[in-house]
Amino acid sequence: MVKVTYSLDDATVRRIRRAAERLGKPQSQVVREAVADYDARTDRMSEAERLRMLDVLDRWRKEHTPRSPESVEAELREIRESRRESSLRRSRHDDPS
Repeated sequence: MVKVTYSLDDATVRRIRRAAERLGKPQSQVVREAVADYDARTDRMSEAERLRMLDVLDRWRKEHTPRSPESVEAELREIRESRRESSLRRSRHDDPS
């Protein structure tokens, strides 16, 4: 471990001491765990970022209306027919007779 020196306000020092006493842990361990917890939380989106992303998704959803079921079915029929034709062409090409 490395020894470091930080300046903390009185209220923070009281919180560290109180938590260490309550948990039965050394103050340095309380600080390490608090820093690890804080670090893990900073990897997540802030509330403002989350709301901004939800807004982007909402706007995108409104601008990109889904296709009708009929349109999807028509495209699927075209794809199936194209694959069927391609498969028939291959089988005729591979047939030696």
